[in-house]
Amino acid sequence: HETARQDTPATATLSSRAPSLRAPCALHCRPPPGARRAARPPAHARAHALPRPTHRPTPRVPFPPQKKTTNNAMNPAKYEECMNAMQGTPLKRSTAARLPSSAARAPDDETPRRGRTPASRPHGDRFIPQRSAMDMDVSHFELTRAREEENATVNASPAKEEYKKALAANLFAGGATNKVLAFKHKAPAAPADHQNSLRVLYTQNRDAGLLPKKYSRHIPQAPERILDAPELLDDYYLNLLDWNERNVLAVALGDSIYLWNASDGSIQQLMQTSGDNSHVTSLAWVQDGPGGEGRYMAVGTSDHTVQIWDVQRLKQVRSMHGHRARVSSLSWNGPLLSSGGRDSVVMQHDVRVADHKVGTLRGHAQEVCGLKWSPSGTQLASGGNDNILNVWDDRYTSSANGVCDQPLLRLDQHRAAVKALAWCPWQRNLLASGGGTADRMIRFWNSSTGACLNAVDTHSQVCALQWAKHDRELVSSHGYSHNQLILWKYPSMVKVAELTGHTSRVLHMAQSPDGTTVVTAAADETLRFWKILSGGEASKKERAAAKESILNSMSIR
Repeated sequence: HETARQDTPATATLSSRAPSLRAPCALHCRPPPGARRAARPPAHARAHALPRPTHRPTPRVPFPPQKKTTNNAMNPAKYEECMNAMQGTPLKRSTAARLPSSAARAPDDETPRRGRTPASRPHGDRFIPQRSAMDMDVSHFELTRAREEENATVNASPAKEEYKKALAANLFAGGATNKVLAFKHKAPAAPADHQNSLRVLYTQNRDAGLLPKKYSRHIPQAPERILDAPELLDDYYLNLLDWNERNVLAVALGDSIYLWNASDGSIQQLMQTSGDNSHVTSLAWVQDGPGGEGRYMAVGTSDHTVQIWDVQRLKQVRSMHGHRARVSSLSWNGPLLSSGGRDSVVMQHDVRVADHKVGTLRGHAQEVCGLKWSPSGTQLASGGNDNILNVWDDRYTSSANGVCDQPLLRLDQHRAAVKALAWCPWQRNLLASGGGTADRMIRFWNSSTGACLNAVDTHSQVCALQWAKHDRELVSSHGYSHNQLILWKYPSMVKVAELTGHTSRVLHMAQSPDGTTVVTAAADETLRFWKILSGGEASKKERAAAKESILNSMSIR
């Protein structure tokens, strides 16, 4: 072309503006329509030209034909949306990010192109988490709380964990989850008026796994054994029944005390009072603890005396005086014996010394019919016919003459005589007390503060109380007007079982050393044994072994 162009600069400028009629380039140009074919270029120009193809290639025409655009750069807004979609932002689900699509094309490009991948589904990438489907605050909390609560699981409280679950369910409206990343949307909520025919089938037991499992055991409604107790006195204020750690039951019948060995079923008479119209008014085994000999017993009589008996030798070893009326209640605290009488006085006896009287407690106006030492041996509860419940400590030892007129606590909320007293064996400072016919209440006290923790109306006279040794349960025996036995669940005080069988008021109650059975003595002159308590792990193993032995004996050979 350089040899063909011989125009001056002015001529070249004019020729660039006007349509050129010169010969076209042999390599790149074609003659315009209607133009005369140019002359063949010289030989030196043809020497540098490429060989001509033998055939003419067919021009590539796009199908369907599309409008040409002069600007091939991407729209800035469209470019930003694409970048956000690749980075996992909420714009990823937008229609602009899912290219190519109908919304991202040009307005005049309505026909879809062939050979292109169809548009992706609006559920996002399964390998890229979606930020809109997760709560960033909850995720941050789940990631950081592991360090804060590293040692919290050592002393974690089950009740506190249940409270946390309930609190999270209310705060997050059931959406609280431990997942930090969410890879898909939740299922859309059904319309309010939607009725699924399978809803009842699949949601009936939906929450069964979340609820705490209820422990249920069989509680027999009939007594395991019944023994006759002739001449058992029908007197609410006496205490005539006790069961020791050697599995020997003592019961006072009139003027005599009989011993029944629960292990072999043998019966023997321990003693008989002397004198006219004298009878036994109270008895109590010395507390030797598990494995103790259970050798000595304290006996209170109607002739104002307290006697100590050696059970193995069937012999009285001591007689202690001091009361001016019958001795209706007794309680041991190691070598210290407390006795309460109709003279409204509680006396402290040290059986190791000759001068046994070491203290006198004056806090009642009428007969002291209930007396119990706490398991720790630091507090003594006394109940009287004056509707007063007193809690004593050892302050009597600091006085010169051993007399104490001011109890540690004076509780006057009962409206009848307070005979039924029981200290909780597995919770410190928890005392249960029961009132007579005009009161019919079971009250629970904190003996360190004097606060009444709970009160339950039993609708019947409360005669005796016994805490279960291995479970959070309480057994109460009643008189007028239902004469029943009730097993309570503590602290809810829900009736687990209500047992009937006695035809008169159930005056006395004691518990077996293994903690599975309670025995009741009623004014109908019968003793009934009720196996209604669990007995702890040892009892469960014994029942499992007995069941296995029965199955083995029934095996078919």
